[in-house]
Amino acid sequence: MIEFPNIRPYIFEIGPIQVRWYGLMYLFGFVGSYLLVRKQIKKKGLGISKDVIESLYFYMIIGLILGARLGYVIFYNLSFYIKNPFDIFAVWHGGMSFHGGLIGAVICGVIFVKRRDLNLAVMADMVTVTGPVGLMFGRIGNFINGELFGRVTDVPWAMIFPEGGNLPRHPSQLYEAFLEGPVLFAILWILKDRIRADGLMMPFFLIFYGIFRFIIEFFREPDPQIGLIFGTLTMGQMLCSAMIAAGIFIIVRLRKRQKRPAGG
Repeated sequence: MIEFPNIRPYIFEIGPIQVRWYGLMYLFGFVGSYLLVRKQIKKKGLGISKDVIESLYFYMIIGLILGARLGYVIFYNLSFYIKNPFDIFAVWHGGMSFHGGLIGAVICGVIFVKRRDLNLAVMADMVTVTGPVGLMFGRIGNFINGELFGRVTDVPWAMIFPEGGNLPRHPSQLYEAFLEGPVLFAILWILKDRIRADGLMMPFFLIFYGIFRFIIEFFREPDPQIGLIFGTLTMGQMLCSAMIAAGIFIIVRLRKRQKRPAGG
């Protein structure tokens, strides 16, 4: 068993204000994604200004935060929030959903791109391939907070998390950081240069992320208020199944559109 590092969740505090590691991880993720998008724009010679990209990220950050909160409310604890609607705004109590955040970021990103009359498929490809950077930092933030830990296990690298009782558990946040971060990034970064058709990076992201997350959910402790659905699957696995299906559907639709004869 490996001792959990038990790092303070905040870097420093000034009175009631805390600068937390988790927030810093989000900042690292967005900055990394932003710089990689700028690099791709320069390489492609698209001529999209820095101000436009900064505005795009502003929209997506707002969408991600709102979507992540509403996603948690709807997907993970709807009955509680129906009885306690004002707690929806109590974000300091925790409760954010990746799947909801993804939906929110995509919706706001699409609205912005359409309003600026940019090429949606090209912009989606460039942003999507950088998504794993933010995912990696986000999962590291979860690990530092000691949250979203894994199931009880006896593997040599198991850890006892402060909020997980006295039993050793999988450090599933690190599993996610690795698969959803560098592994997924490498796959998408390679595919973007080998696939000529625009618009395919998002569905590939949905498929590969869905597969990786589905597998890791077998090592991650289910949400206590939900438990296992049908006695086997977690809510995360149900949502990832929908992601995989959506990714396959989008690819099939795009391929049919590309094969459609002109004027047909």
